[in-house]
Amino acid sequence: MGPRGGDEFNLIEPGRNYGWPVVSNGDNYSGRRIPDHQTRPEFAAPAVYWTPVIAPAGLVFYDGDLFPAWRGSALIGALAGMALVRVETHADGSADEVDRWDMEARIRDVAVAPDGAVWLIEDASPGKLLRLTPRK
Repeated sequence: MGPRGGDEFNLIEPGRNYGWPVVSNGDNYSGRRIPDHQTRPEFAAPAVYWTPVIAPAGLVFYDGDLFPAWRGSALIGALAGMALVRVETHADGSADEVDRWDMEARIRDVAVAPDGAVWLIEDASPGKLLRLTPRK
């Protein structure tokens, strides 16, 4: 999370500079513009970014058995987006948001259970602990 808009999912590599606060896909909260990544190619652009923001909170790479098509995907809780977001990563370092499920609540954290189920915890008081499994 950073500016207003432009939440980023990056492939972190040694020696790379991702540009914040010089470049971003968002703007300052004051409204002052921040140049986009494309204006400064010396900075690594994000693999995926969100404007409007999802306000990411909690991330896990799925390695379970219950959702085999998700293996290697990042599962990200979204506070502002009130969703679970799945980002598929590729061998070349690129990534794509491939799924977003509306959870009707701010999702604070994501975990994978030993059996491959996905646990989500809501950011509320009281909040729910949700256990996601495939439909039968």
